[in-house]
Amino acid sequence: MELNLLAFAIIGFLLFMGIEYLLAKKTGKNYFQFAESIANINVGIAERLLDVFITGLFYFFFDYIYQHFAIWHIKPHWTTWVALFLFTDFIWYWYHRLAHEVNILWAAHVVHHQSEDFNYTVSARITVFQAIARSLFWAVLPLIGFSPAMITSLLLVHGLYPFFIHTQTIGKLGIFEYFMVTPSHHRVHHSSNEEYLDKNYGDVLIIWDKLFGTFVKEKDGVACVFGLTTPLKSYSFLWQQFHFALELFTAFRRTKGFKGKWKVVFGKPDDIDGNIRPELEKKWLFAPAKAKNTKFQRIYIVAQTTISLVLLFFTLLFEKIIPNGLAALSVLFILLSLVNTGAILEQRKWIFYIEYIRMMVILVTFIFYFPHLYAIGTIFFAVLLVTLYFRTLQQRFDRVLFQRANS
Repeated sequence: MELNLLAFAIIGFLLFMGIEYLLAKKTGKNYFQFAESIANINVGIAERLLDVFITGLFYFFFDYIYQHFAIWHIKPHWTTWVALFLFTDFIWYWYHRLAHEVNILWAAHVVHHQSEDFNYTVSARITVFQAIARSLFWAVLPLIGFSPAMITSLLLVHGLYPFFIHTQTIGKLGIFEYFMVTPSHHRVHHSSNEEYLDKNYGDVLIIWDKLFGTFVKEKDGVACVFGLTTPLKSYSFLWQQFHFALELFTAFRRTKGFKGKWKVVFGKPDDIDGNIRPELEKKWLFAPAKAKNTKFQRIYIVAQTTISLVLLFFTLLFEKIIPNGLAALSVLFILLSLVNTGAILEQRKWIFYIEYIRMMVILVTFIFYFPHLYAIGTIFFAVLLVTLYFRTLQQRFDRVLFQRANS
């Protein structure tokens, strides 16, 4: 049986998140907020999930460039591995910098900076759109002549390091501060303080920032304020993913002339009218922002997130052997769960509709892939009851889920 052992990385990341949480709790410092942490993990679940379908495409993309357009064909050697690492880190610096300076790239990267916390859960805030964008930059590597096998192997290792710099539990690291990206450097990068904005873009090496004038030290007297300069005001999974894209679309539609529209797409985020987002929030964010969640809601959210993580783990572990249809249904169920969790965090009243759709997904899954009559009959009967008494059950569900929050 061919398994994808990279699925076990999920367990490793969750373990480090748990250790960091316990350390933060022991020191009495509030590095974790419940809703922020859940929202961060949900974004990470979606990215890992969608990677099942696109990661292989990156390899074939690199291979096509390597086979047809490579300037040289570089053979593996310790010197070429070092060169590949330096090229990879250098390209990352410029992708990362441009992702903050060019609107179309910021639309993919902004999700990573939305959290007002800074801990290991924030490292999970990567969208599949960002993964696609940075792979276009890394396409330079096979063009130079590095083989796809070398590139993908290094990217796996290179991608691990940034996880460990998203933390407040580690202070400054002495001599490493001079040439490595440390947690201290990356705290600056995630800060919305004016003196820290748009600095420290490096991924592993900080030397690029020092070379190109974008380096700033974390100052002892200036506490980092994390998140966007204008807070997002929402835990909605969909809003987090697409709010800036909607802002760009709105600005593009309102702007006249080719030059103006070009500037909307390829200009700087600061050039976008700041009044657009409040207009869109009034239109799309109907629920009270960042409402206080009850104990029952938290239990329900943790249960849903746990189920999503377990499904993600097994979908990744068996991705090479499970039927495509079953994988698609698993993805659909998890994505619905992520939307549902964000809606509960904001206490929206259409949650029951998502619950109903999830029941239908479960029924379809059992009909086509687990055809046990007893199980199918039980699920079908449950769906039938919910369909017949939908309004009554919805009202009772809302009372149980929201009554304490509204009292």
